[in-house]
Amino acid sequence: MDSTALREQRQTPHPEVHAEVGHQEAPANRDVVFETRDLSVFYGEFRAVRDVSLTIYRNHITALIGPSGCGKTTFIRCLNRMNDLIETARVEGEIKYHGVNLYDKKVDAVEVRRRIGMVFQKPNPFPKSIYDNIAFGPKISGFKGNMDELVEQSLQKAALWDEVKDRLKESAMGLSGGQQQRLCIARCVAVQPDVILMDEPCSALDPIATGRIEDLMQDIKEEYSIVIVTHNMQQAARVSDMTAFFTAEVNEQQDRRTGVLVEYDKTENIFQTPTDERTENYVTGRFG
Repeated sequence: MDSTALREQRQTPHPEVHAEVGHQEAPANRDVVFETRDLSVFYGEFRAVRDVSLTIYRNHITALIGPSGCGKTTFIRCLNRMNDLIETARVEGEIKYHGVNLYDKKVDAVEVRRRIGMVFQKPNPFPKSIYDNIAFGPKISGFKGNMDELVEQSLQKAALWDEVKDRLKESAMGLSGGQQQRLCIARCVAVQPDVILMDEPCSALDPIATGRIEDLMQDIKEEYSIVIVTHNMQQAARVSDMTAFFTAEVNEQQDRRTGVLVEYDKTENIFQTPTDERTENYVTGRFG
């Protein structure tokens, strides 16, 4: 599918919201960004994630929580087809993005990753200047506007402009860890995505830098839909609108774990009135 068709599809909200595992109440804003149905991910013969069905909403922050090895990162990487880059990986089931089947052969995976950006656990600025880090994506995408304005706007959205405006030509490698992560967010928004995926973006940061990233997520969610993987339950409770709890089923014969979705609901319900005992045990610290 070409870029124009994908853009037209993304502007039309999917007309129907289905019930999911443990999903009691849809938010008032029912515009749908992603729908997954019976999604499974395999690495070779091993099934890493099994039968995940959930709906992710526009301009919401959706948190994925659960113990290590439960498939959170594998799942989030399906949303922008990052798993395509792993030779042994394959996806079964369905992921719709604004009603478009993301894994249709006609869909351009590169275009998908432009519209659905990703910020990784460890900040990964390019070994270039701060300015060139932001300008890189728009340049290769054929941006024809005022690059200086775009760089400034992107850094402002990432709450970094005031800290770096006098050092744009300096290497991004000289920034602190928290600044580097905000630079990566600025680099992501510079290509004007629709969705930002964040895979444990604060795990390597100190509490002050973590607070700035959390504030930033709240500031930009009016423009972007955000999906975040986090091991920090307090962070999920603070920043997210919806929370999905994953756990791992252990295959004793193979000594391997398969991730499953246990419960998905409004964040306040997950943490205050979960419907599944496994969720309650996890959020209260009884296991995990």
